[in-house]
Amino acid sequence: MSRCLAILLTATTLSACTVGPNYKEPDAPTPLAYADASAVPAGAATQADLSVWWAQFRDPELSSLIGRAMQGNLDLRSAVSRIREAREQEIVAGAAAMPQLNAAADVNHTHISQNSGLSELANLFGGGGSGSGGSGGGFALPGGGFTTYTLGFDASWEIDVFGGTRRAVEAAEAKSEQAVWTSRDSEVTVAAEVANDYLTLRALQRQTAVANEEIGQQQQTLSLVRARRKFGFVTDLDVRQQQAQLSTARATLPDLDAEARAQIHALGVLLGEQPESLENELATPSALPAGPPGVPVGLPSDLLRRRPDIRAAERALAASNAQIGVAVADLYPKFDLTGAFDFVSLDLRHLLDLSSRQYSAMGAVSWPIFAGGKIRANIGAMKEEDLQAVYAYQKSVAGALQDVEDALTRYGDEETKNAALHDTLAQALGAGSIAVSQYRAGLSDFTPVLTAQGTQLNAQNQLVQSDGALDRDLVSLYKALGGGWKDTGSPVKTKAGWFAQ
Repeated sequence: MSRCLAILLTATTLSACTVGPNYKEPDAPTPLAYADASAVPAGAATQADLSVWWAQFRDPELSSLIGRAMQGNLDLRSAVSRIREAREQEIVAGAAAMPQLNAAADVNHTHISQNSGLSELANLFGGGGSGSGGSGGGFALPGGGFTTYTLGFDASWEIDVFGGTRRAVEAAEAKSEQAVWTSRDSEVTVAAEVANDYLTLRALQRQTAVANEEIGQQQQTLSLVRARRKFGFVTDLDVRQQQAQLSTARATLPDLDAEARAQIHALGVLLGEQPESLENELATPSALPAGPPGVPVGLPSDLLRRRPDIRAAERALAASNAQIGVAVADLYPKFDLTGAFDFVSLDLRHLLDLSSRQYSAMGAVSWPIFAGGKIRANIGAMKEEDLQAVYAYQKSVAGALQDVEDALTRYGDEETKNAALHDTLAQALGAGSIAVSQYRAGLSDFTPVLTAQGTQLNAQNQLVQSDGALDRDLVSLYKALGGGWKDTGSPVKTKAGWFAQ
């Protein structure tokens, strides 16, 4: 017992040692500003909260859809399940540092063969012959037997002297935090997908309305052409040309309807519902919401804390760093304490008597001498995984910067295009009015009218598409900036500092 205590004291003294590298958050250089930040008016500093950026569109239906998606989306539910799984793995990793205690009970009956060598020994001492079945104490004659009853406990404890278990716990905690940030990244993605599909739907519905307006205008023009044909001012050629123009306008409706229904179905799935569940709710057209006048773009360095995918990559790096320590700990001795306390009796009535007790205790040290290079190869493999995690983190930072720059560029270019399309439509409307007036007065044939109608319809469609693209570009920008997750305010301490969970 004294030797076990000595081992325990020695191991406790050494337990302050933790092998393996301590984690240090990597540097991630970022530019001082975005190259195309001037493309989007900057929001005020007090408006820099991007957690519910969709509210800036002031569309109750959009806000409702995103809120319901945050509750019902199946990918988000899976992400939350992965968080719970990771936290259970924290408990599993930490359990290795605790003593293990087991209870056991057994009944063991032994029957002695009549033909065993013990029968000869029994005959020498005048015991029962081969047919004897008696027993006495813990010894049975051939043909007899005895029963042993045992009830007890055994305990074991591997003392975490060199910190292998502590590193495993550190890795499990980092993976749990990674799961949290991955879940938040899924929230960002789901919010952006819902908004993108909704805005696309409203743009398609606006295109449908434009097509119906165009059909009405084409029908009015057809009535005019038929009237002129009736009085002999024009031929059937003008009538047939206008009928073809009207049929072309009508032919656009089925494709627009199919695309709109597909967006409704996609939104239903994003909300975790059946594809057709939102048809009644969204079938009625609504105006395309206008984007906010300003966006809090901020600085590139803000992405390191705002983008959940970067935070997840950083936590994955922390976990891989801790795994190096787990591998290094295998190079060092392991200290184990084991003990057992049992009640053993041949008579069940005396099983719990003090005279039936028996116990044992043992302290052991094991140290790997030769393992064919397995341990050092495992350490090398963990270091390579850590290096890969560094590269993944650096790539996530670079990718985030690219996402913002691309979104800013697309928005700026689309804004320029949108302004030009407004001017194009205004000119097309004026040209169309002149062409119809000249045709009514008989000053021109029908060709200028057809040309003007085609130009006007094309300009209207392009403008509606551009309006929708501007809103979707803003959604892409909000997503690139990492908007769409909420800070619950419960921090978790990590090696890199306090991170809000």
